[in-house]
Amino acid sequence: MAENSPRLAVRAVLVHDGRLLLVNAYPDGKSDLMCAPGGGVERGSALPDNLIREVYEETGLQIAVGAPCLVNEFHDPQGDFHQVDIYFRCTVIGSADVDPAWQDAERIVTDRRWVTPDEMRDLRVKPDSLAQVAFGNDPVTYDPLEPIVR
Repeated sequence: MAENSPRLAVRAVLVHDGRLLLVNAYPDGKSDLMCAPGGGVERGSALPDNLIREVYEETGLQIAVGAPCLVNEFHDPQGDFHQVDIYFRCTVIGSADVDPAWQDAERIVTDRRWVTPDEMRDLRVKPDSLAQVAFGNDPVTYDPLEPIVR
């Protein structure tokens, strides 16, 4: 990847029993921002394979990856960071119980939880369209470029 090229990431829109799975990927309480589980794409690995790996690393859950449903991009206006996230509708394979003791290898994810649409309103969540995408029936959505939020 060329210097200053956008980073590509994949994320799971994982709704189970009317609740969406969210994670906080800011170690040491640096931020309360919640997002869908997922992460960076490894070169030479298919997007769904990357997503299966990332969701397992962050939550311990096994998933099946469905259709893309959202493209979101964000950047640091004062720096050179620019990321494009591709979100996929996913389903849990097996148990949807998230072990509270689960630790990702890098110890980045500090919170993981299933939330209802009402509970989402009381959280800081990005991207802004995530609740509508997760709980609505919209076709593929594009969230325009927005500044990074920590």
